Amino acid sequence: MNRGLARRESGHPIVVVDLGGTWVRVVGSGGARRAFRGPTPGVAGLPALLDRLWRRWHLSRHDLAALGVASRGIWTRGERRALARRLRRFAPRVLVISDVEAAYLAALGAEPGVLLLAGTGSIALGRDGSGRWARAGGLGPLLGDDGSAFSIGRAWLRADAIPPARARQLATAPDAGARIAALAPTVLRRARRGDARARRVTREAQHALAELVVRAAGPRRRSAPIAVSWAGGLLDDPRFRAGVWRALRRRGVRIRPVTPRATAATPEAWLSLR
Repeated sequence: MNRGLARRESGHPIVVVDLGGTWVRVVGSGGARRAFRGPTPGVAGLPALLDRLWRRWHLSRHDLAALGVASRGIWTRGERRALARRLRRFAPRVLVISDVEAAYLAALGAEPGVLLLAGTGSIALGRDGSGRWARAGGLGPLLGDDGSAFSIGRAWLRADAIPPARARQLATAPDAGARIAALAPTVLRRARRGDARARRVTREAQHALAELVVRAAGPRRRSAPIAVSWAGGLLDDPRFRAGVWRALRRRGVRIRPVTPRATAATPEAWLSLR
């Protein structure tokens, strides 16, 4: 999958993009390491963002070996090819994969298991010993994203935990999804302090994420312990993450939590992927 990135030409660096639902991270390898983090421009706005960064960093297409893009919402071969074509002017080689695939490979490498990603959205991606993928969730806020930061924020609004005028302001904002997802850290803090509504919302999110892992694992959950790693801002919270593991074990699922080896926005992780 990633041989194009692994073949570096004349020591030229690579640049990788982690394009999420809330944030975008752009990181370059090499001696003059470059990095950018900011609000996501989405797939449509990515070329304009890279134009600005290439000017700021004094880069041209021929300065790089490759550009790797891990994007939210990119799944089909046609979607990958279309975005790669739009980005050809930035590097001689462009590789586009989904953000969750990149996160899985960076976290677990070629090891079979499940990657649970929970940030603004949520998805679980499983891989068996033959390299076959199984996906659960990842359908966006209208059809899915169960257990995500967005779902926690939405449940908090539905629980009448903030004044109706403020709730309506959030729900009708142009960036409503990101604003509602941004409520999640407050809900988790209140849950730790014993707030009954916040604890209920948090517990429901943990059970929803456990269900995604079960679905992505498939029949393997009945055999040996499953290697489970994680990505996304929501699962960076160790207490919240531990609650997801407890929810899985209560269901009789044997898991082996694996600390992520790297992140999708690490050039060295992309180079090591095979």
